[in-house]
This record gives sequence, C-alpha cells and structure tokens, in this order.
Amino acid sequence: MEQDEYFSVQYGLTINVELLGKNEQLPDDLAFNQEIPPLFRVARECSSLDDSVDQSLSKLTKEESKPLLNYLTAQNNKINLLLSYVLSQQNDPTKRYITRTFGASRLSFLSKAAFPVGSIVRVKLFLDKPSAAVYCYAAVTGCQVRGKYYEVALSYKRLLEDDRDLLIRAALYVQQKLLRQRAQQRTDTQ
Repeated sequence: MEQDEYFSVQYGLTINVELLGKNEQLPDDLAFNQEIPPLFRVARECSSLDDSVDQSLSKLTKEESKPLLNYLTAQNNKINLLLSYVLSQQNDPTKRYITRTFGASRLSFLSKAAFPVGSIVRVKLFLDKPSAAVYCYAAVTGCQVRGKYYEVALSYKRLLEDDRDLLIRAALYVQQKLLRQRAQQRTDTQ
C-alpha cells in the first residue's frame, strides 16, 4: 500500500517539530533506526503489549472473572498514566505544535513561522490512545497562509512500520470517538 492511501483525521495531537540544520540531512534507514530514543521504543512495545493483552482479556466474559478483569484494567490504566507522564518529559515546549490533521502518511499543523517547502523536519508525535509516542522524519509538502498563521503540511519520510500501525490505530480511535459524538448529538436533538 502506498503511504498516500492512508486517511487522515482532524484532531489536535501534541507534536514537536524541529527543522533540520544546514549540516543535517535525512538519515538512511539504519541510522534512523539507531537514532530513535529508547523511551519511544519502550512506549511502542507497551502499546503492542496492551493490544495483545486486550484481546486476551476480552475472552474473559464470565461473571466470576469480572473482579480480575477490573483489577487488570486498573493496573493497565496506572501504567499508561505513568508512561504518558514519562513521555511528556520528551515534549519540548519550544518546538511544540498541535496538529490540525494527522494520519499514517501525513499531518498538518499551524505555525507562526513559515517552514520552507521541501525541507526536512524531525517530528515527535505524542498519542493519547494508544498511549505512545512516535519519532520520525518528514518533508514539508506545503506551507500556506491561514489568517495570521501558516498551515504546514508534512509527509513522513522515515517512519517505522510499527509506528505507522500505531498512527493507524490512533486515527481509527479518533474517528470512532467522533462518530460516537455525532450519533449522541443526533440522539440528543431528537
């Protein structure tokens, strides 16, 4: 599947975007893989483990297993809160932006300063559901004036497949959440 085939959702994720310096260039796959901060790897692993455990726990539906299920869910929520806190320490306020759209192939955000089209940026995406963070590189594919801001469009250039899967799951989660909200609004207005 070509990366342009992935859909994007309108949602505000916290991201860090850093324009590469004049002496920096897009790393090759091997250098990129070695450069990914260990905390981002841990977050991805925890998210993968969450998925496999969720599937196993969904099979426990008998009434006598409810207390165990509730306990395990509470423990998982605690771990996710701790992981979110630790990941937030990687969030640099001087490079912080909020996405307008995001998906598994591209994202966009508003900036007070223009980003040169064609330039390469280092990106950190901080996900809520699943609780994780993604480290990648992207190219600036567009930069248009939107009022007093610039809407910057990015297309991923270096992104691990496991992280692409995380972004797909996060986009699906947001889409489901928005669909439930719309359904609830229709129910409330009837």
